[in-house]
Amino acid sequence: MTTALKRLTGRIAIVTASTEGIGFAIAERLAKEGAKVIISSRKQKNVEEATKKLLDQGLDVRGLTCHVAKSDDRKKLFEEAKKIGGLDILVSNAAVSPTVGGVLDCSEESWDKIFDINVKSSFLLAKEAIPLLRSSKAGRLIFISSIAGFQPSEFLGAYAVSKTALLGLVKAASLQLAHDNITVNSICPGLIRTKFSDPITSNDEILKTAVPGIALKRLGEPHDVSGAAAFLASDDGSYVTGENIIVSGGMASRL
Repeated sequence: MTTALKRLTGRIAIVTASTEGIGFAIAERLAKEGAKVIISSRKQKNVEEATKKLLDQGLDVRGLTCHVAKSDDRKKLFEEAKKIGGLDILVSNAAVSPTVGGVLDCSEESWDKIFDINVKSSFLLAKEAIPLLRSSKAGRLIFISSIAGFQPSEFLGAYAVSKTALLGLVKAASLQLAHDNITVNSICPGLIRTKFSDPITSNDEILKTAVPGIALKRLGEPHDVSGAAAFLASDDGSYVTGENIIVSGGMASRL
């Protein structure tokens, strides 16, 4: 792994669903680049463990429990940001995939849960962050979408549709917020080895089909995604907006 630069010194970031996997790697990378980072997830135990790991590295982080579908929990994140000086970077990473299978096999209950967390909560987080981001000289909104948003998988039909919706949210919000000098982008990971992706990445039969379709012939790791987030959050990414950046090792990605 490359040594982190110090492009984010003095900036404040919120990263949702950041106690493990891609979210944790992003929070760690932003903090290593100098940002003060607020991490969160639904379970207090996970928040405490992840916060300790980052504090033990000498990083400037604090953790809060947050269920992104709950208004009061989202409000707590922004109140914490105000206490430490405002907000420059919001990384919306929380997502669920409670069902595996084709899109039209998805139950109404699962469909509602997927869209409530993956799309509606991302929309509301962004909407509620705007007052703070407008006060920043370098406001950044970063959504974590998925390669599935471009190239749906038969195993993740409804999840893929929710991630396609985020691609559209990025395009629409980037136009609206350009006037405030706030950039809006998403990162679309491919097959990344995490607990979230374990039902796929630990299935030998699925991997036999999936890995040959990856140009680099390997699964990604969370740190493969975190560098893209740090770039978008930094001044190096200040002229990038309305983009859905694919980090997939070369998987097919046509919408």
